[in-house]
Amino acid sequence: MLPRHPAHFVIVGAGAAGLMTARELARAGKRVTILEARERCGGRIYPLPTQEFGYPPEGGAEFVHGAAPFTRALMREARLSLSPLEGTRWNARRGALSPGESPTPHAGRLHRALRTLKTDLPIAEFLKTHFAGRQYSELRRTITRMVEGYDAADPSRASTFSIRDELMERGNGQQGRIAGGYGALIEYLESECHRYGASIHLDAAVGAIDARRERVAARCHGGTVFEADAAILTVPLPLLPEIALPAAAREKAATSADIGFGNVVKILLRFATKWWADNGRRHLADLSFLFSSATVPTWWTQHPAGYPVLTGWLAGPKADRVARLDTSELVEVGLTSLAEIFDRSLDRLRQDLVTSQAINWGNDPFARGAYSYATTKTREAQSALKKPDGGAVFFSGEALYAGRDMGTVEAALASGRETARTILAARP
Repeated sequence: MLPRHPAHFVIVGAGAAGLMTARELARAGKRVTILEARERCGGRIYPLPTQEFGYPPEGGAEFVHGAAPFTRALMREARLSLSPLEGTRWNARRGALSPGESPTPHAGRLHRALRTLKTDLPIAEFLKTHFAGRQYSELRRTITRMVEGYDAADPSRASTFSIRDELMERGNGQQGRIAGGYGALIEYLESECHRYGASIHLDAAVGAIDARRERVAARCHGGTVFEADAAILTVPLPLLPEIALPAAAREKAATSADIGFGNVVKILLRFATKWWADNGRRHLADLSFLFSSATVPTWWTQHPAGYPVLTGWLAGPKADRVARLDTSELVEVGLTSLAEIFDRSLDRLRQDLVTSQAINWGNDPFARGAYSYATTKTREAQSALKKPDGGAVFFSGEALYAGRDMGTVEAALASGRETARTILAARP
């Protein structure tokens, strides 16, 4: 049971949601203790060494999607600017490169079917029900690639209503990057937490939350115990079952199984030159994104910046299939995909490679995946996890955000602020 006037909160996780929750509570005069399992803040925001790639590279979240009001407001506070994406998107298909993405086949019929859908169902079932014919095989492949690649989702679980939002109503919106990277935003939030008196403990992995007599105790694996009036868990969903919780909180946490959580493998390759800018067949000096059917299907550059870096993206069930590969093997898969896409010698690509990095978020012990996505049961699960029931354990994070930007840094920041404000409004 939560005390009538809680003054001290322990927050588990120093990612975007945890830091935002902490900043808001500390600014309101509450005592805040943040426990982070890693040796750094940021969670799935993961800045890589600038000296290796020539700019602040992102091993995790990289783009600001759409309006992102919470992200942009925080950027203004931190005096950070947004660099809009520029350049041309290219598509590799049957050995040929062409500008622009391939149009969705039978788009009119697809939109009509989505518009008239009354009951949500998994997108794979929707496609099987409405577009089972051979003439729709390309449509099924296109939608499946989008669901797996952009949403990092399993089509057998992903909500058709959620996909309908992306395809029809508002799309994905304008994208950009934070000048200096998301790491600069985390540094600002971290400094804000310190400014308002919050304490941050790194290398403090929590294994249990005990609640008794209007107090909670967060027990770390190393044996250290932190007591407070209430606990707020902001860890990625797959980690919730690994934290022992009081019965009521454990029952709420169990509903998180109804929220999808997908994996991502991200591969960064720095070459000696921008060899793709003029590869003998097509002039790709302004390449922004490249889409293909290769093993690593999606690539992007830092255009308009001239860094000779290509970033590969493998998401959803396809990312799970390379779970056993180590970093060097993933880099090799990336190089092989580029050799296939550009019809270029693999040995030459290896010779041109200056440095590389590959991050499989599914193998990260403090993430176990990349980000959440909506299933047909997600909205009910989110309501259950956010329901104020007088208990001393709260949940927050990008997976609990009910807006369309679920799975993003924007969602994490919005959820963190919402959690803090809900607590402050109910408990003066």
